[in-house]
Amino acid sequence: MRVVLATRIFTPEPAAASFRLQALAEALARAGHHVRVLTTRVPRNRASTGDRASTGENRASTGDRAGTGARSRTARGVAVSRWPVLRDRQGYVRGYLQYLSFDGPLAVRLAVTRADVVVVEPPPTTGAVVRVMCTLRRRPYVYYAADVWSDAAAQTGAPKIVVALLRRLEAWVLRGAARVIAVSDGVADRVRQLGATHVEVVPNGIDTTIFRPDGDGEASGRYLIYAGTASEWQGADIFARAMPKVLARVPDARLVYIGQGSAWGHIAALAGQLPPGAVELRDAVPPGEAARWQRGAVAAVVSIVPGQGYDFAYPTKILAALASGTPVIYAGVGPAAADVRDHRLGWVTDYDVDAVAEAMTEALERADDGATSARLAAWVEQYRSQRSSGERAAAVVAAARSRTTT
Repeated sequence: MRVVLATRIFTPEPAAASFRLQALAEALARAGHHVRVLTTRVPRNRASTGDRASTGENRASTGDRAGTGARSRTARGVAVSRWPVLRDRQGYVRGYLQYLSFDGPLAVRLAVTRADVVVVEPPPTTGAVVRVMCTLRRRPYVYYAADVWSDAAAQTGAPKIVVALLRRLEAWVLRGAARVIAVSDGVADRVRQLGATHVEVVPNGIDTTIFRPDGDGEASGRYLIYAGTASEWQGADIFARAMPKVLARVPDARLVYIGQGSAWGHIAALAGQLPPGAVELRDAVPPGEAARWQRGAVAAVVSIVPGQGYDFAYPTKILAALASGTPVIYAGVGPAAADVRDHRLGWVTDYDVDAVAEAMTEALERADDGATSARLAAWVEQYRSQRSSGERAAAVVAAARSRTTT
């Protein structure tokens, strides 16, 4: 079977979408399917040697080819075709013009690419292109729903007409999909309400060969870590805002942010109001180095602002920390909060500075516990490994093709 993945983001760009799609592509390849990824050219500042090594991408074959975009083949047997796109100031493909710069060429790329089934990642505009092209070519497609974009747009104050149009477009894309993969029960319920049929829940996973409790940790004292994207809806600034209360009880406390995002400048401004070194911001690092920082932390801090349309999201940074044997402080609601609470994976708090500061202080003051570290990693290995999630998603894709041939 020939499978094409249409996505504006793919490894080595560090993001939850990249990791789950990489896991899916590799699982399909292991099952003997031919896989091609139609994606974007990676910005130079995100294409470090470490990133490429961690994803198995062959550096010698990623050079641009005039008129066709860059093409490469991962060491795991997945062909990748890259095309230049517009990006915002933070380097993301995010915004109407940026999406259009990917979606327009995608229609042509799909027209000249052989496929038995197409897998598409949001935004819904990309899904619409895939539905049109798959209808013309009489091929099924699978929509990989990490969240519901129209709901998020409504929560962030977008004009009503924009939300209404986006909801109609998203519903149209969902109705046309042979299968929809949802990353949580909450997403699954919502896409069904929008008209999706044949919905399967496949939670995100993490690469437990990289993120694991054994190995060196960052040896720079006791610190808390936020590793990943920091945007408005994640509200990662709450941990920096809690630091004055934490420092009053733990004077040598440190909070390390590793990553990037639209909230980075605001967090940097908050850090400037605190004692030097109390809050440290670092650029995104390769997964292997990120795992070292995770292992050395007393806890990882993760948040989602409630009521912004992402209450049912499940941040992959939670899994990266737990797989490394590090407990999580989670500020927010939803399935992630339920897992952390029900399985004793750390602390769950309201999205509130006082509550967050109390959990951060408790984490910094607690004694190290090797048994806890092993238990956290074992939970991820059993329930949320990237390999198992990829294989479950691959089975859904295979079923989509089978449905059209029976």
